[in-house]
Amino acid sequence: MKRLNKNVDREQAVDLVRIAEIVEQFSGKKVVLYGDFVADEFQYGDISRVSREAPVLILKHRETKLVPGGGANATNNLASLGAKVAPVAAVGDDAAGEALVEYFRQLGVDTSGIARAANWTTPTKTRFLAGWAHTTAQQVLRVDREPAQKLPEKIEKQLGEKLLAKTKNADSLAISDYGFGTATPETVRMAGKKLRKNVPVTLDARHGLSRYVNAGIVSATPNEAELEVLHHTTIGKNVNELERCGRTTLAAMKMDSLLVTRGRDGMALFEKNGGRVMHITVHGSDQAVDVTGAGDTVLAAYTLALASGANPFEAAHIANIAGGLVVMKRGTATVSRAELLEAIRREGSGA
Repeated sequence: MKRLNKNVDREQAVDLVRIAEIVEQFSGKKVVLYGDFVADEFQYGDISRVSREAPVLILKHRETKLVPGGGANATNNLASLGAKVAPVAAVGDDAAGEALVEYFRQLGVDTSGIARAANWTTPTKTRFLAGWAHTTAQQVLRVDREPAQKLPEKIEKQLGEKLLAKTKNADSLAISDYGFGTATPETVRMAGKKLRKNVPVTLDARHGLSRYVNAGIVSATPNEAELEVLHHTTIGKNVNELERCGRTTLAAMKMDSLLVTRGRDGMALFEKNGGRVMHITVHGSDQAVDVTGAGDTVLAAYTLALASGANPFEAAHIANIAGGLVVMKRGTATVSRAELLEAIRREGSGA
């Protein structure tokens, strides 16, 4: 079934049966996730009154939830989509680090690639959400705890060894670099030499995308704001500037493709072959409920699609649907393979 999809420029068709078949192949694909694990903590409370000490709300604590964030969220999404994921990451010898390791143990994910670093803080983002009874809680404050020093050299070496071991039989390697020091281009270059031929290496780098030049990256998934910072510019609604930045980045990084996520403006896919640029409108509603961690979901779905034989456009379409699903969920969330397949089939039926 070939049909013209409303989410794509008129001259570009997408085969929805084909992309459903690709998603069916996600199950069992071995993906190594190398990068920064983050703990996303959510503190929920009910507004009780206004403080007499200062003009601030007093929250009566109701519950605390800690879920995987950053590269850990990408790992979680890969597992939810059916991959056999092997994370290579560092956490601190602290409660947040232990909680993340235990979370993945319970999920049945291989945790042997996670190193515990003494005297190092697991990056933690604590969000305080407040609401009245029977109302939706809204975020009122975020507090970040970050490592005060670099990852110890001993741990860096351990991670390099673990990465080399894990990538030997991998179907793909995904890098999630949030700037906390776990992922290094040098280690990625070494691991690339151990990968089997044509194994895709994908990158989501919050800072320093250009550090990974000549690191064997096949494709990257920056958001528009990260592209603006990289090129010291403002894109906004200027499609010509977007295309200039995208093409320049693609050429400088020597990649096969570049997928730029643009929030409510959808995605832009740049390909080396033929120099094509395809603009994909956002899947579903453009009124997101919560964009927390959406980039991690995109990285997971895009990587798995490439590992399952998709071309960059097919992979981008799959990632676009996954991203559209996850932003309709509150908090740091995942998308399952079943949800993704249902959404693809619904789109194919015109529903």
